[in-house]
Amino acid sequence: MNFTYPKNEKLKSKITIGLLFTEGKSVSKYPLRLVYKASSLNESEKIKMGVSVSKKNFKKAVDRNYFKRVLRETYRLNKHLLIDNLDQPYSFMFFYQTKDRLTYEEINTKTIQLFEKFLLQIKKEE
Repeated sequence: MNFTYPKNEKLKSKITIGLLFTEGKSVSKYPLRLVYKASSLNESEKIKMGVSVSKKNFKKAVDRNYFKRVLRETYRLNKHLLIDNLDQPYSFMFFYQTKDRLTYEEINTKTIQLFEKFLLQIKKEE
């Protein structure tokens, strides 16, 4: 398995991000939330992922950056769960939504649970 997070998987398009917040659906597993939307079929990558940590919860940029790094790392190590089970491209925004400072291991297990919950929700919609 290719455990990378290349540049072409990063969600950077302001238009796509705007569409995620207006038309996207959400699934959450405390303290993580995943907002997703099916993308257009002309994209070469199956997944576009962005991460976010609230400034309201963590005032210092150092803390926000730490949790963004952890979120990116847990995504990178567990993205095979998504890629193996998706049949069309998706855009995601991945949020850390609490003031609690969870350990890496806790965040990693929550990420796996969140991805599994997302896949179940997608199967229900189809």
